[in-house]
Amino acid sequence: MKISKKNLSFIGLSSLVLLTSSFATAADMSGMDHSGMDMSGDMSDMDHSGMDMSGMDMSGMQGGQPPADARSPDYSNGVSYGQYGKPMMMGSMPLWGVSVDDLGYQFDEDQINFESTGWYGTDSNRIRLRTEGSAQTKDDKEIDSLSSLAYWKPLSIFWNGEAGVAYDTENDNAAVMAGIVGTAPYFIETDARAYLYTDGQLRLDLGAEYEWRLDQHWVVIPEVGLTAFSKDDHDNGITKGFNEMETEVRLTYETFSRQLAPYVGVSYETALGKARGQRRQENESVDSNSLTAGVKFWF
Repeated sequence: MKISKKNLSFIGLSSLVLLTSSFATAADMSGMDHSGMDMSGDMSDMDHSGMDMSGMDMSGMQGGQPPADARSPDYSNGVSYGQYGKPMMMGSMPLWGVSVDDLGYQFDEDQINFESTGWYGTDSNRIRLRTEGSAQTKDDKEIDSLSSLAYWKPLSIFWNGEAGVAYDTENDNAAVMAGIVGTAPYFIETDARAYLYTDGQLRLDLGAEYEWRLDQHWVVIPEVGLTAFSKDDHDNGITKGFNEMETEVRLTYETFSRQLAPYVGVSYETALGKARGQRRQENESVDSNSLTAGVKFWF
């Protein structure tokens, strides 16, 4: 559609009239005296007795009486809990679990290694029963184990503390145990436990483990462990300082439920420090390696 010059002139004239009217209105209000108007906001002298608010709907405002169909504070809705009692939140409900981190056979050493943990409690407080060691499958079939019963509590986001009592069958001695376990940077599972025996011997166990996931089921797990003592104990083949280092690399296959994971691997053990010379004097091996196979599971 074409706009003629006549139409343009009319539009321009209308705009000019509106603009002039706006300036005139502003000029008229500029001369008004507002000094007599009280804008302080003090309404205490106002009489509200004549205002009828009975018909106003206040149900949408916060506070006041709850609606008839509101949920009760304990979520019972007026129904008794019956024989099962009041429900608990999952975070505060005591649970239990068992984890067998290692149940494997060392072919060259002819022995079965085991490491397992059982616990009962909540996410904040637990009782843990832990045992680790080895059982010989030849000769006298001796079983060496270190077991502990401890109280477990989180210390931070990635670290947990343990404290309790322990018993070592290798030297037939009881001990007080304290430790810290958790996840170090780069997702390295780390544990450090100290055992103070009744004869004054102090033992320190250090361990580290990493899970290198190849896919959803295959996992490579390298781990290393160190053992140190505070004083010599020749009757039990112990020397002061670091005594032994154990390493192992496993290839694990996690089943679909991830609760069962068979593995194969290679282990290596070596004596450290003065323990090497003592073992040579007693005609014991200083270094050893072996193929391993076993399974880990939890429930």
